[in-house]
Amino acid sequence: MRMINLGCGNSYHKDWVNIDFVSHKKEVLSYNLLKGIPYPDNYFDVVYHSHLLEHFTKTDAIFFIKECYRVLKPQGIIRTVVPNLEKIVDNYKKYLDLTLTGDKSAEKIYDWIMLTLYDQCVRNQSGGEMLKIIKDKKIYNKILYKDTGYFYNTTKKNKFDNNSNQSFLPKIKPIIKKFIPVRKIRIFLKKLKNNIPKGKYRQLGKFRLSGEIHQWMYDRFSLTRLLQQCNFKKPKVYKANESEIKNWDKFFLDTKTNGSIRKPDSLFIEAIK
Repeated sequence: MRMINLGCGNSYHKDWVNIDFVSHKKEVLSYNLLKGIPYPDNYFDVVYHSHLLEHFTKTDAIFFIKECYRVLKPQGIIRTVVPNLEKIVDNYKKYLDLTLTGDKSAEKIYDWIMLTLYDQCVRNQSGGEMLKIIKDKKIYNKILYKDTGYFYNTTKKNKFDNNSNQSFLPKIKPIIKKFIPVRKIRIFLKKLKNNIPKGKYRQLGKFRLSGEIHQWMYDRFSLTRLLQQCNFKKPKVYKANESEIKNWDKFFLDTKTNGSIRKPDSLFIEAIK
């Protein structure tokens, strides 16, 4: 079987083709997935990606899922894992109600859930407010993991390369070259580059385009609909340790070797081509 793990980060298996935007391991290939998947049509039996799709815009997500469909063989399986918006919202309501009764321990979890909803979308520096809370391990880690399953390592390096976003400059060069002499093109591009805000604004823009922030969130309905819009059939929700993928329990992609779930706040959906 040919199996590919997209946006794998540090979670990969030697029996798979493993790709990420930036590779720090020899087992992982480096490729900008915003440009597609660098393999021919009908090539893989399985396509898997975890906590990757939410980092794409809605438009890029459609293109990416269509690419997954393209490289899969007929009857091939896609397994998509994302943060579970439905679970987050359910817990938000639960701990909001408890907080309103004066429960101080519930208030701490309420604050964390609010960050889960928004911090990864609005943060302007790596780790955001979530990183500050995670560092205070005595107060938060055990209770958050036990009650919500939200605690995970946000200190790992970004999945996306800072230069992964496609620039519009290469697209306009062939157009303007037909009408403007080369010397004037160079002057124009130099002025355009110099007009980019410097200092903190440039750093802010670089971070916001780095890929760390969440661009969208999904629940059972919206992710199922997205897969169906891209021609996938029979989408179904699974547990972390359940799959139609052969020998799934041997790869330890959604679970750890001790049987625990690697990212408990997840939604797991599979579909077929």
